[in-house]
Amino acid sequence: MTANAAQTTPAGSTDELRAVLVLAGTTGGIGAHVRSLAAGLSAHGVDVTVCGPAETDKLFGFSGAGARFHAVEITPTPGPRTDAAAVGELRRAFARASLVHAHGLRAALLSDLALRTARTQEIPLVVTSHSANLATGMERRLLRMMERRVARGADLVLGASSDLVTRARDLGATDARLGPVVAPPLPQAVADREQTRRQLLAEKGRRAAKEAAAKVAAAKEAAAKEAGDRPIVLAIGRLTPQKNFQLLLDAASGWRGGEDHPLLVIAGVGPEEAALKARIKAERLPARLLGYREDVAELLAAADVVVISSRWEARPLVAQEALRAGVPMVATAVGGLPELVGDAAVLVPPGDATALAAAVSSLLADPARRAELAAAGPLQAETWPTEADTVAQVLSVYDELLSER
Repeated sequence: MTANAAQTTPAGSTDELRAVLVLAGTTGGIGAHVRSLAAGLSAHGVDVTVCGPAETDKLFGFSGAGARFHAVEITPTPGPRTDAAAVGELRRAFARASLVHAHGLRAALLSDLALRTARTQEIPLVVTSHSANLATGMERRLLRMMERRVARGADLVLGASSDLVTRARDLGATDARLGPVVAPPLPQAVADREQTRRQLLAEKGRRAAKEAAAKVAAAKEAAAKEAGDRPIVLAIGRLTPQKNFQLLLDAASGWRGGEDHPLLVIAGVGPEEAALKARIKAERLPARLLGYREDVAELLAAADVVVISSRWEARPLVAQEALRAGVPMVATAVGGLPELVGDAAVLVPPGDATALAAAVSSLLADPARRAELAAAGPLQAETWPTEADTVAQVLSVYDELLSER
């Protein structure tokens, strides 16, 4: 779509709208969000191209969501050769674009560079900010410079949580708004199974609920075999410093006494995997690393409590999935988590292993409180914007920006 064509396109119309969504390598929330957007936008008649590393298409199936996929190797860290190659590929992908929508700092920075060097500033750039700058020292200053450039270069910044919107404005964004990242709902069959599990929990107690769930979930069977009748504490996420799984192991170190102490299971992969595995072995902690898993719904069915120990989060998909499934949750009070969970989870101060361990132990010892949280989770989830709401907001933003060209 040319600038003149955009001016004559009626508001709300997607005729000839060609959106390019850009993301770096991811195995989690950003990829799920981009796939949801790609499917929703395509269903509204938008011509969608997704640009990112080839492995992201294998993981999230953008090509199967109605979008075309353009492989661009956007590496986690800057490099002259890799960045030059990525910028070149992005220029080619942007050649016919009406609008570019980048997700995350690296994708946004390279998209901005590709648009500027191709002298296609007439193409609007939307950036969704998904995470905070948690680096320290020189790296923090460097990332802040990159954040400032992206904030000032974008036509619009959508923050996944309110604190990210405030930060974008502080960095010089001319327009920054809240753009919540929504987790796709559980399939109906899984939701029905979760309802049955909650009923069993109320009627027959935790052991009966676990036995019922084990019949329909392979992950449940594996976890129950190792755990016996011990409670299962579940954490899901990339094994990175942001997720602060070291803090969770600190908490788990106090759970080793007694026959019914919980088993901590952590699903995910990442750079801290070797260090976490070594610590679990050296300290003989009641914990197990599961690696990358696609059966998140079954893992949630197996869990007595879900824990988020992060240093920062916006609207983590695991929190949304857990509350929708009615699984009691303990989380650190950081970023967008308090506004996301409301009173439907137990919040503890960040970095406080004692408080985290105590909150989990208290929940495990209190079936009535767990039942309260199990009922509160789905009710809280009903207050969140839906996938359709998110797609409608993005379409409205696209139309607004294109009408101004």
